[in-house]
Amino acid sequence: MINPALGLCARCLRKSKDLDPFRRRGGTLISNFTHRSLQTQKFQPFTPPSPSSLGKATPAKTYRRTRRWARRLFYLALGTGVIYGFDRQYYASSITRSARTFGLGLFVALDYKINFRANPPLAPSIAALHARSAERLADLLKANGGLYLKIGQAIAMQSAVLPLEFQKMFAKMFDDAPQNSWKDVEQVIREDFGKSPEEVFGVSFSGDPDNGVMERTARASASVAQVHWARLPDGNEVAIKVQKREIAQQVGWDLWAFKAVTRIYTYWFDLPLYTLVPFVTERLLLETDFVNEADNAERMAKLVAGEPRLRGRVYVPKVYRELSSRRVMTAEWIEGVRLWDKENLTKPWKGRWRQGSPGCGGAPLDPPRQEEVADIVRSNLVDEKLKPDREWWKGSDGTGGLGLSLKAVMTEMIDLFSAQMFLWGWVHCDPHPGNIFIRRLPSGRPELVLIDHGLYVHMKPEFRHQYSLFWKSLMTFDNKTLNEIVKSWGINNADIFASATLLRPYTGGDNTTSDSIKKGLSGKEQQERYFEMQQKMRKGIRDVLGDETKWPKELIFIGRNLRIVQGNNQFLGSPVNRIKITGNWASRSLVDDPDLSYSEKAKNFGRHLIFKFVMLSSDVVFYASKIRQVFGFGGGMEDDMEEQMKKIAKDFGVELNHGVFEG
Repeated sequence: MINPALGLCARCLRKSKDLDPFRRRGGTLISNFTHRSLQTQKFQPFTPPSPSSLGKATPAKTYRRTRRWARRLFYLALGTGVIYGFDRQYYASSITRSARTFGLGLFVALDYKINFRANPPLAPSIAALHARSAERLADLLKANGGLYLKIGQAIAMQSAVLPLEFQKMFAKMFDDAPQNSWKDVEQVIREDFGKSPEEVFGVSFSGDPDNGVMERTARASASVAQVHWARLPDGNEVAIKVQKREIAQQVGWDLWAFKAVTRIYTYWFDLPLYTLVPFVTERLLLETDFVNEADNAERMAKLVAGEPRLRGRVYVPKVYRELSSRRVMTAEWIEGVRLWDKENLTKPWKGRWRQGSPGCGGAPLDPPRQEEVADIVRSNLVDEKLKPDREWWKGSDGTGGLGLSLKAVMTEMIDLFSAQMFLWGWVHCDPHPGNIFIRRLPSGRPELVLIDHGLYVHMKPEFRHQYSLFWKSLMTFDNKTLNEIVKSWGINNADIFASATLLRPYTGGDNTTSDSIKKGLSGKEQQERYFEMQQKMRKGIRDVLGDETKWPKELIFIGRNLRIVQGNNQFLGSPVNRIKITGNWASRSLVDDPDLSYSEKAKNFGRHLIFKFVMLSSDVVFYASKIRQVFGFGGGMEDDMEEQMKKIAKDFGVELNHGVFEG
């Protein structure tokens, strides 16, 4: 029989009564409904259960902690976004850059603290640890840009004491930086002068023939500034160096972050680094002040003009003070060949006899042809290159050059920077090939043009005298004087410092350094030996820095100068005996030093004559290396010294990379 209400047969209902799980569990709703249906076999309307039959109500589940954390995350994200936007709009992302620096600095420090050991727990090897740290640092420098690239360049020239992985990374620190838009350039000029570029420089961007012209696209762009070419209304061509707009807002934050991270590393790794940081940051800060750069340029021009051995051989461009400010510097435009362009330096001269290259000796540049000026006025190509090309000296076929001797070029460079160190005490600390132009004088000799005078150090007379005596002692193996000077500077290891100064192994010492290294290293497996060597290098750094209160901070940048000059000589094929020329200037300066008495000068003159005779022995080494170089059995003298330095450095756990010497 089928139940019409439920569509069930009586047999099934009887079974459902026996198997009803709700009845056994005390269910009421369905079991009662089924029981009544079976009794009456009639359809009954649905009756809702009473509240009492449903049991006690359960409170709704809430997620208070989840909501609280969601609100916190929302407020944090909102606050971070507001700070990021405000920082980007008003502080040129200075806070963001500092936070990025601290984060990476602490992360790398922690990585080294955990893994710098013979068998790193979280790295395949110490070399792998160096590689990933170098990559992270490179990414930071590129992401932050600006002054961080300048700091990277400052470290790059001292990177020979760093692991090979860092040397390779720092070798890329000399690439051109991206240039700012013309809108930013115009705003900097307006902020500094209160006028538009047209009013300040007397130029026109609409083709007015009575005004000068200016290129809106930069000719060169570096980490701090970029250079634009312009022709003033009087016909003089100038280089207008404009600081990048964001630098003024970033410099304070960047240097503060650099100091803070260095202080952490000094404490964490027990290396005497922080005492050097204030001096370094002061130099970098001065480099962003173009009034200081103009002062340095004019001072150097006067010093060169007053020295007969350099007058007419070295040129410093004229500065236009009335068109310069703290962030804008206008100087004479220089036409010349960069030092790294060996091909154009040495190719045969195809200009006229007794004629120099454009602008040599400060001569006015050739004015543009009338048709060139007319084209500029007619076309009004304000975003194109407007500067005339002056390459007539290459000949009609364009295959000529300056026809100069690399030996003469390099001699002028070493003479100039030796005079700065030993004679004047004003040292240009950024003489890389991009800051040196070479021109040909009518006599056929080279003229060296030095630009970018932002980074200088001043040596006090007492320190300059000591440094000259130190170099002379290096040449004559006067170990007694050498040790006295080095100890007065707070340096505990004369051998290491002497080798670092000469950029070749110092063989006049007692060899205690190399002996201690050989005795100190055990014959363990390679990883452990490598770790021990790097620990020795760490101790060597402590020995060189020694007493931090006595250590002359100027040595940081003087060493940079020596290193770049050495790299330039090596790049040109070691055409001169750099060590001998530098030593001669050091010895001679003790005769010319205005702070010494006449009796002291007379004694030093006699010693100088003996010194010159002794230095003839260095020529034997120099010409022996030149003969081998000519016959293809090796490089020049600088290459030979570098190979010796590499062998010694390897005992310290340092792999010297050739690229760091190329300036």
